[in-house]
Amino acid sequence: MYTIGRVVELTGFGHDTLRYYEKIGLLKPQRKPSGGARIFSDDDLRLLSGLKCLKRLGLSLEEIKSFTSTNRCVTERSSMRDGDEAVLRGRIGLLTDHLARMETQRRELDELIDRTKANIRLYNELLDGTP
Repeated sequence: MYTIGRVVELTGFGHDTLRYYEKIGLLKPQRKPSGGARIFSDDDLRLLSGLKCLKRLGLSLEEIKSFTSTNRCVTERSSMRDGDEAVLRGRIGLLTDHLARMETQRRELDELIDRTKANIRLYNELLDGTP
């Protein structure tokens, strides 16, 4: 079991972020009877590791909530249970939609990069006096 301070050290998430994740239902740490302090388990740490990965992918908190709402971590076919096929299909759909958005962003960014390079070339040519 881990205190919130230890979880901050281990995960890199801040106190406020952990409290916010609890408030919106992404994280459900246990409460210690004396004083009501948050206590985190190894499962909570694994969940936070997954949240960090999903955040790096650029998913919104709403998408992350949808992704993690089943509380299932399916990484091997042998560990699949009833209902996991639907869970995986839902995740595939969510990630496919997100990938399409990222690819659109990449195309837009590539256009901006090309435009910036063209401007740099133009300005260098103007400074050099060469066409």
